[in-house]
Order: sequence, then C-alpha cells, then structure tokens
Amino acid sequence: MRRAVPAVAGAVLLAGPTALAFFSGGYFAQPRLIAGIVAWALVLALAATGPAPLPRDRAGQLALAGLVLMTLWSAASVAWAPLRAPALASVERLLLYTGSLLVAIGALRSPRTARAVEPALAAGATLVIGYGLAGRLLPGIFELDRSRSAGGRLEQPLTYWNAEGALAALGLVLCARLAGDRSRPGWLRMAAGAALPLLGAGVYLSYSRGALAVAVVGLLVLLAWAPSQAQLRAAGVALGSGIAAALVSAALPGVASLEGTHAERDGLIGLSVLAVLAAIAAVTATRGGGGPLTWSRWLKPAAGIALAAVLAGLVIGGLGEKPTDTQLAAGADARRLTTASSYRYEYWRIGLRAFANHPLQGLGAGGFRVQWLKERDIAETVRDTHSIELEMAAELGLVGLLALELLIAGVALAGREALRRDAGAAAGAAAATLTWFLHASIDWDWQMPAVALPAVVLAGALISAAGAPTADPAAPARPAPAAPAPRRNPG
Repeated sequence: MRRAVPAVAGAVLLAGPTALAFFSGGYFAQPRLIAGIVAWALVLALAATGPAPLPRDRAGQLALAGLVLMTLWSAASVAWAPLRAPALASVERLLLYTGSLLVAIGALRSPRTARAVEPALAAGATLVIGYGLAGRLLPGIFELDRSRSAGGRLEQPLTYWNAEGALAALGLVLCARLAGDRSRPGWLRMAAGAALPLLGAGVYLSYSRGALAVAVVGLLVLLAWAPSQAQLRAAGVALGSGIAAALVSAALPGVASLEGTHAERDGLIGLSVLAVLAAIAAVTATRGGGGPLTWSRWLKPAAGIALAAVLAGLVIGGLGEKPTDTQLAAGADARRLTTASSYRYEYWRIGLRAFANHPLQGLGAGGFRVQWLKERDIAETVRDTHSIELEMAAELGLVGLLALELLIAGVALAGREALRRDAGAAAGAAAATLTWFLHASIDWDWQMPAVALPAVVLAGALISAAGAPTADPAAPARPAPAAPAPRRNPG
C-alpha cells in the first residue's frame, strides 16, 4: 500500500493537466476546485504513507516558500481587494498549484515516475492540440465550438488561442527532447518525432507570436543543455517539420482560418500531408549517431543571446506598437505574425500605474479588472495584465513580487543543480519550464491551470532531482578485498 500511493499520486498528477484542458483549461471554478481537492488529498496520502512531500534542499525550499507566501498574501488581500469573487478564485488557483507542487516533489522521488514526466506531459500536449486540429482536418466528423473573439484561431479545447500556442510550444520542446534522447526506447523516440509536425501546426495556427518565439528559443536552449548530434537532429526536425506544417496549413483556407467553401477537402489534404510529415519526422529525428557536438561551447552563449533578444523584442514590441482596429480585426491571418499589434502595451501601462499607486500591498488579488475599467482608453473587457510579473506587481505589490522572485530563484537553482548532476535527464524539463515562463511573462498563462500545471510539475521534477541524495564523497571508501596470497611451489 505504501509503495502504491506515490505511483498513484504520480499517475494522477501527470494526467491532471490534460484532463483539465477539456474543461476550458480549468479556468472556471468547478473543475479548478475539484482539481485542488484531489491535489491536497494526494498530499495527505503521501504524508501519511511515507516521508512528507517537502523539498530536501534549500533551492526547493526557496521555491515552495515563494509559492506559499504568494498564496497567503493573496488570501490576506481578500480584505482589500475590490471584488471578493475574483480574489477568492486567485486563492483557489494558488492552492491548486501549491498542492500540485508538493505532490510532484513527493511522487517524483521515484526514478520510474520521474522518468515518465516528459512522455506523459508531451503526450498530453499532443492530445490537446490534436483535438483542436481535428475540427479543421476532419470538419465533417468533429464539429468543435467556436468563439467569435478567436477569429478562426486554434482555441479548442482551452478556449484561448494564445494558451493553445503556449501548450503546443511546451509540447514541441518536450517531444524534441524525447526524440533526441538516445536513452529512451526506440518506439518512444519515434512517437515523439511523429508528434513534432502536429505540434508545430498547433503553434502556427494559434497565430501567437509569443508562442512562436518561445518555441524557437526553447529548442535552442534545449540544444545548449543537451549538446549532442541526436539532439541537434531532433531540434532541426522539430523546426523544419513545424515550418512545413505551417506552410501547408497556410495554403488551405479551411485549415488556416476555418474559412472557404471546401473545408472538408482542405482538411483531408492537410491531414494527409501531416501524416506524411509525421512519418518522415519519426524516421529522420531518430536515425543516425548521437555523439557530442564539437562546437557545443558556442551553444550556451548563443542561447543566452537569443533569449535576451526575444525578451527585448517581446517587451519593446508590446509597449511600442499601437494597433489600428483593422489590424486587430484581422484575427486568423498569417500577417498577424509579422506585427506586434495588440493592446498589451495598454494593459501593461495600467498595471504599472497600479503598482506605482499601491506599491506595498497592491490592488488585491483579482483587482486589475476593476482598475482597467476605471482607466481604460479602449472599449475592451480585460481581466489580467497579460504578464505574470506585472500581475504580481499590480495586484500583490512588493510582497507579491518578492514571492514570485523566491519561486523563480528556487526553481532556477534547482534546475541548475539538476543539470549539473545529470544534464541529459534534466535538459527537457528545464527547457520546457523556461519556455512556459517566457510565454507567461507576456500573457495570462498563470490563470489557465491546464497550461500552468505542466510547468509546476516540471518544476517539481527539477526540485526532486536536485534534492535527491547522493553518495557522500567524504565517506571512507570501502576497502578492496585482499588479494589471495600466492601459492608456494612445494618443490
């Protein structure tokens, strides 16, 4: 029984984000509450049947302390938040994330369960994106809901296109790692390779510029942390097959934007081409040798430069460009990827002003939506600042920012230690977590549990790996057995 609890907890943890995806991403109260109750029931079960599911090292303790502080301060802010219901929803979501992190820390101490994290989350992302694409590739069989605000962008089942793009990007990085990891079984590597074109199509059809940028950076960072010929090949296939899938999708109106008079024909063509691309990717990504790269020393500086460039581009673009109504109305159109047209700069402006006016305690959890209605210059209803950092600053003030910094610092330190111990085992989790965080810095992924929970689980995996006990180098070596005395010749 004691051995079964961590295994069951790990299975539920890994399946949870995918299950929530089919309930509008867990955004609304009922599925979020059920998920939170399940998470804390698993925490109690782990604590009752084994060691407490707490971090073993300082980095993990720092991360957990940051998340707990964020949760407690959000609960306290209910007292001054302008609206009680959104504030309580924020607390419920944070309780879900805290419980899930504890379950991950406890359940993923098992090497077998930890080994299943990347395949399970990659399979979940592929299933969710595949479901969304089914409404385009097989419209005569699958008729999915459509929201007017999506403008034909890929949104189901999460109901938000940028979240769909973020999940596809995270899945793309994980599948690229699995395809390039020669320690994995051949069938798993081929399955991961086959999923790459589908996930690439998902990134493109969300028309999320942020998802596209973080997917490329995530692949480059992955290669920097796992510099091998096999990983280079897998990352190249992920990029190449994704571009090919995007070009095919763009050429078919029924697939690109759910428009046109030949939706079923376009869908069948798109499905056939994706199937061919999947077969090619499965073979190409997994064949050949896997030796180290002779020029790997250049990868980390290149990844750092790319990371800084993408961050600067996303922030400057979001703050600097003021779109026209025509640009924003374009919706599902590849031309959207060539601009930074959005109202994000306006969200950030009001978020920064709220922080300046309430620097210590903030507006209160969920309070940005009220401040937006007071100060907005455009007729759009917005609930979030579209940036996890600015969300904490505006709603929770300096205390919230401190909590977020503790969480980020703890996960980063745990990731560094896990990479130092075994870069091959930690590279996928570290790169995918960074991919999520970059996107969460420019959108409201934090409010979408189906997108945030994979990052929480991956963070827990890094914390468990970093805190795993190792052999004590100062311990005395076991003496070697004495060699038998030579036999003397009696003659």
